[in-house]
Amino acid sequence: MIDWARVTELKSEIGETDFSEVVDMFLEEVEEVIDKLRNAPVKADLEIDLHFLKSSALNLGFADFARICGEGERAAAKGGDVALGPVIESYLASKADFAIGTAA
Repeated sequence: MIDWARVTELKSEIGETDFSEVVDMFLEEVEEVIDKLRNAPVKADLEIDLHFLKSSALNLGFADFARICGEGERAAAKGGDVALGPVIESYLASKADFAIGTAA
């Protein structure tokens, strides 16, 4: 679910303090988009929103979440329907796994 090697790499690149700030910013920005997708998704914006989520997730090591967002992004680019439930569920599961792993 989480690419812990990426997490370790990012921590070593930017340091513990900056890593905490990056995590806080990631969670804040991603939560905004997740709330939009949960409450008022705009079909015309789905490709852009899912691309943002995918890119952000890859940066922080949320591998499964990034994969699901990428699948949704490709479907949206083709004009297809995108199931947002799995995107939201994957984010919540990844966030919980990340919290447990970084607390250890």
